[in-house]
Amino acid sequence: MKEFIIRTNEANQRLDKYLKKLLPNASTSFLYKMLRKKNITYNGKKAAGSEQLNTGDTVSLFFSDDTFLKFSQDVKALEAEFTYLSKLPMKGLKVLYEDEDILAADKPYNMLSQKAGASDVSANEYLLGYLIRSGALQLEGFQTFRPSVCNRLDRNTTGLILMGKSLKGSQELSAGLRDRSIQKFYRAIVSGRVEQDAHLSGYLVKDEQSNQVQIFENMQEGAVPIETAYRPIAYGKDCTLLEIHLITGRTHQIRAHLASIGHPVIGDMKYGNEAVNQRYYEACHVNHQLLHAYRVTFADGHSLQADMPKAFTRIIPKD
Repeated sequence: MKEFIIRTNEANQRLDKYLKKLLPNASTSFLYKMLRKKNITYNGKKAAGSEQLNTGDTVSLFFSDDTFLKFSQDVKALEAEFTYLSKLPMKGLKVLYEDEDILAADKPYNMLSQKAGASDVSANEYLLGYLIRSGALQLEGFQTFRPSVCNRLDRNTTGLILMGKSLKGSQELSAGLRDRSIQKFYRAIVSGRVEQDAHLSGYLVKDEQSNQVQIFENMQEGAVPIETAYRPIAYGKDCTLLEIHLITGRTHQIRAHLASIGHPVIGDMKYGNEAVNQRYYEACHVNHQLLHAYRVTFADGHSLQADMPKAFTRIIPKD
């Protein structure tokens, strides 16, 4: 028999979800069978799997050592991964804010927010390494809870990424991003002069094969509704610095929406203007889209901000 005491970062989730993390190689049907047969108990009693875990609860597994090893994660592999992560450098990531539950960092361009493939190394892995080195993340409990980035930025979009350091933080960030009580504001330098504030609505269709989107004024098959608001805040030669409120957060939404009204983001190789991009590359060495996740505002009114990178201020200097 093996007994597990629920820790803070394992509480406030369903028992079946916890078991799936504890025994990742076990099928869901096997876990429910073990619960029915009382080979897995919760606080010494038969459980359904839907119970909400609390700190200090006990989960008991009446398994042989061989059965437990068969369904649990390889301890040596887990230790090797933990060691590997601990040695990852920050690669230009800057931690802007941190408390017990959340972390905010400023992501540079040419970095994934989260893995797209098994061999990728993303901001998520670099930040896990940072947490391990700082002592905030211990090997004990690493199997059943891993901090994770909660908002995704495109590889070449810079700025604020949010990570849940605890299960509570992850759940609160995910809920706030989903119900939009956490509001996201971006800054972008776009081609042309934008004179007026605007609130754009439309419909976005994504082509999974090309990983590109199209914007339509009217509903299309497979489309999702989008909303993007912006205001001009400064001007350069034939360009405008916009502050953008991303109301709905869809794939490439800001880039495609602005391109659809004739003001593409400078440096955007997918939706931008090739001649404009070439001009800014030659004049200002712009080699990525000038789109920056600038600020997030929480429901209680406090906000976090990542200052604009030098690529922006080379084109439109600060006042």
